[in-house]
Amino acid sequence: MSDRGPAPRETVPPGPLESYLPQFRAYLALERSRSENTVRSYAADVTDLSDWMRENGVDSIDLLDRDALRGWLAQRHQRGLARSSVSRGIAAVHTFFRWAVDTQGLRHDPAAGLRGPRPARHLPDVVGASALATMLDDLADAAFGEHEDEQSAALAARDWALLELLYATGARISELVGLDRAHVDETNHVLTVTGKGDKQRRIPYGDTAGEALAVWDRRRVVLAAPAAGDAVFVGARGARIDPRVARRVVSTALETVPDSSARGPHSLRHSAATHLLDGGADLRSVQELLGHATVATTQIYTHVSVERLKRAYSQAHPRA
Repeated sequence: MSDRGPAPRETVPPGPLESYLPQFRAYLALERSRSENTVRSYAADVTDLSDWMRENGVDSIDLLDRDALRGWLAQRHQRGLARSSVSRGIAAVHTFFRWAVDTQGLRHDPAAGLRGPRPARHLPDVVGASALATMLDDLADAAFGEHEDEQSAALAARDWALLELLYATGARISELVGLDRAHVDETNHVLTVTGKGDKQRRIPYGDTAGEALAVWDRRRVVLAAPAAGDAVFVGARGARIDPRVARRVVSTALETVPDSSARGPHSLRHSAATHLLDGGADLRSVQELLGHATVATTQIYTHVSVERLKRAYSQAHPRA
């Protein structure tokens, strides 16, 4: 019997781009104010490219050209990645190589002019206005109903306020999770939220959302610990509510809506935008409310409204 231990595991050498990643992550997070998810995703895409370079004998960043990048994209497609993931990879390498040219002495940008598949545009899940009204009324009944203890009553009030405010404003869940009490103008019913790229915008909300917020504000003291700081929405443990908990609250509420596949906070954002346009709001105003950088992003909701109109026409018009 041999007294030698197990053979050492083979160490995979780092790819040619690995050394750039710490600085690139810092650039995305600190200078571009990108979200944690975006930083993680872009770094993963650049790591994937770096691994591809190592496996294909491209041992220097200066040896990359557009054809090599197309080879990497082809491999990602062959691996079965979704078109949205391939498109995100293109965005990641565009950002990475522009940064490398500007700050790392790279002589040329191999991703310049690189294009990928146009991402498929899916119509968002939208909940009907009457169905949403019923769901929100049920949450209000729960908030005003009897409870075993004050904590349960406070959680019911918080959940009602969270859902009402999401639908009333079309805000992102991250924007409401990060909302502080100082940014709620109760007199004028206006929120100041911080969106993507640390851009602030002011969003009005209606009387029902104002009532829900007032009820929650009176009960907030039951849950809030010093760790909550000035957070509007607080979790059961007393700190600012965790985004995952907030998403779960929304998904649980939407599960009660019959004949709907809508799930998660973005469904309320989609619904708010569509109902505003159905009610006659102009596209530019909805763009400002949602915090979209361009009106083109907001235009998807006009397609939702047209599809709904077509269905209603087909069902109702005698000559359809």
